[in-house]
Amino acid sequence: MRTVPDAIRTYLDTPMPLTTEQLDFYETHRFIKLKSVLNAETVAFFNREIGVQVAAMTTEQIALEDRTTYGKAFLQLFNLWQENEVIKTLVFSKRLAKIAADLMQVTGVRLYHDQALFKEGGGGITPWHADQYYWPLASDKTVTAWIPLQATPLEMGPLEFSAGSHILVEGREMAISDESEDFLNRKLRVTDFEHIIEPFDLGEVSFHSGWIFHRAGANTTHEMRKVMTIIYMDHEMLLKNPENRNQVKDWETWCPGAQVNAVIDTPLNPVLYAQ
Repeated sequence: MRTVPDAIRTYLDTPMPLTTEQLDFYETHRFIKLKSVLNAETVAFFNREIGVQVAAMTTEQIALEDRTTYGKAFLQLFNLWQENEVIKTLVFSKRLAKIAADLMQVTGVRLYHDQALFKEGGGGITPWHADQYYWPLASDKTVTAWIPLQATPLEMGPLEFSAGSHILVEGREMAISDESEDFLNRKLRVTDFEHIIEPFDLGEVSFHSGWIFHRAGANTTHEMRKVMTIIYMDHEMLLKNPENRNQVKDWETWCPGAQVNAVIDTPLNPVLYAQ
């Protein structure tokens, strides 16, 4: 395992101020794409490190064509920060955590969990869904940083957003599935929510709230689409009574020992930034 160069450590702790226009955009649409969040050196370094870690942790043996829609969408590995001290440097970045806090307009953020989402060459779509269906969290003060580890053209399946769709209640009860793709594709088509699908430049990172509906297209290239994600929550987030089996599983897995109606303060949910 390599060590993180001092220049990258310093960069990851250097704040990136947001403009009033950017904060207003996020408040209205509940997603934003920000260019030059990471420099080329940092992206290249973690492309390699996370790629090696994902390869070491991956146990998928079913051929791509024989998997379910969910299985074709991506290789999904969780909490890499616990497995790899180098990757922990990225997950614990104050630069990224402060952006999350600023967008949510909170004074601090905790880690919910991280995950690598690697869409293989030829990998299928990620169906429409809202992340917070899975989370036993008492408020919508959540944000996910979606961090491509390479420039990501449309052919590789970048993240797509239905801007402002966090206000839509229908479909929130649906897990990622063929059914969610079909229902939400029809539902969102007849709304006024703007559909945003754009490539990601090298170093560009998106941030989206837990209730915004989003998806990703297929990876029609022969290259792996490497993405790292970090899920942040308000540092005062309370655990709620779970409303489905997935929320029970998330409680047990990502917030073990947390108590309903109490702040989620566990060893797996450290504060990553506080004013």
